Amino acid sequence: LYTLIFLLGLTLNSLACWAFFHIPSTSTFIVYLKNILVSDFIMTLMLPLKILTDSGLGPWQLKAFVCRFSAVIFYDTMYISIVLLGLIAFDRFLKIVRPFGKFWVQNLTSAKILASLVWLFFLALSLPNVILSNKTATPQSVRKCASLKSYLGLKWHEAVNYICQFIFWTVLILMLLFYIIIAKKVYESYIKTQKKGNKSEKRIKGKVFIIFTVFFLCFAPFHFSRVPYTLSQTSAHMDCRLQNQLFVAKESTLWLGGTNICMDPLIYMFLCRPFVEKVLYRRV
Repeated sequence: LYTLIFLLGLTLNSLACWAFFHIPSTSTFIVYLKNILVSDFIMTLMLPLKILTDSGLGPWQLKAFVCRFSAVIFYDTMYISIVLLGLIAFDRFLKIVRPFGKFWVQNLTSAKILASLVWLFFLALSLPNVILSNKTATPQSVRKCASLKSYLGLKWHEAVNYICQFIFWTVLILMLLFYIIIAKKVYESYIKTQKKGNKSEKRIKGKVFIIFTVFFLCFAPFHFSRVPYTLSQTSAHMDCRLQNQLFVAKESTLWLGGTNICMDPLIYMFLCRPFVEKVLYRRV
């Protein structure tokens, strides 16, 4: 399954990289999309390491590398994408609700600063996870990444989990509020122009909600399962069978989170006109 999303994600994100390389950053929306693209591409490149270790084809030393470095980068890029999708939702909200207003977050410089701060925040948050995974790796200890962490490392890992949970659910609730208000505005605009119920209105409503739909389907299941799984890693008193069940639940929903690298190009196609024009023009 990871091989499938790796091949599809590599193809779609390579195409997106080519297209966005030729598209200037003329709006905050494109700035955020480009940052999401970089995040998705890095996540895609981490997948072969996970595939090799999970399938048992790689040596145990590779598993140690995955636990200490590439898995941390994988989760980093996931949460960077989550926050950036939240910023896109906020950007769409401001453009529809206050189309003629100019807040400081709506200029290009602010968007670049915010995107940079997101990257710096998650890199700083995850760096201790790398540093504190300092126990000696052995063929037995690498079977469970938590076995490589010191006591302080386990506590930091648990704290980071709760911080990331808070970030995800905050972004989800805010996105839901933004899109409820956006849908209300769209509905009211068509009432005023006497175009209620036509096909174009339905298409617009569908486009409005594509970001929230992708966001919820990819990330919500994983965040339902992550807290109990983290507790199973940091607790020494949990039943082994329950630990395995939580591991399966976490891995299954993490795969759903990984499909985000294939879903984000849908956002580019539906909502970014310069991207579509560039790709279609090239194909013609």
